[in-house]
Amino acid sequence: MANNGPVAQGRRRFLQHSLALIPLATAAGGGIVSLSAPAVSAPPPQGVSPDYIPQFFNPEEWRFINSACNRLIPEDSNGPGAVSEGVPVFIDKQMELPYGHGQLWYMHPPFADAAPELGYQSSLVPREIYRLGIRALDQHCQQQFKAAFADLQAEQQDALLHQLESGELNFNDLPGQQFFTQLLENTKEGYLADPRHGGNQTLASWQLIGFPGARADFQDVLAHPNQPYLLPAVSISGRRGS
Repeated sequence: MANNGPVAQGRRRFLQHSLALIPLATAAGGGIVSLSAPAVSAPPPQGVSPDYIPQFFNPEEWRFINSACNRLIPEDSNGPGAVSEGVPVFIDKQMELPYGHGQLWYMHPPFADAAPELGYQSSLVPREIYRLGIRALDQHCQQQFKAAFADLQAEQQDALLHQLESGELNFNDLPGQQFFTQLLENTKEGYLADPRHGGNQTLASWQLIGFPGARADFQDVLAHPNQPYLLPAVSISGRRGS
């Protein structure tokens, strides 16, 4: 699957849909704002390092997370991908927080299939979903291709991710769709998060969708509706996008 094909198109779609969840993105005007400032080179992002030591994932799991995130949001003409923006770091850190331990939900039986609006229903917490899912998928890859997921060609990785998403590929202890949903949701969250949480280190996703970030004053732009928002995005810590 080429970067300018379905993956890239899907990436653009979910970023556009995310505008509905970020009301401030339209605060500068009467509709969706756009960016027309030319791209400029930026120094290496803070907090993204090949020497990062995962807190939760073991080495093989860490290889999978990096490979899978790279396929879900690859680098393309729209900007950097999930890996260079630190999304794997975001996911790893989330696994050590109450979220990863399932402490944000009622985790007592009975467990049953139910509509999403009724809340989390699985007996598995995110940490368990990743542990079970990565191990099972890598075992499947070893049986089918004699290699781990991280060592496969991009086209093979894409095909496996599609099989998980469609429910075609399942495991004894975990439905494939549940594993894929967990991975995709965390990848999107990390790509759109404030950099303080590990992902979106250069604020590239905010720049892409025209989200100004944690700016405290919009007086200068409110007087010019429907005009491109040219100021760089600002993180909670004060970091500015390019």
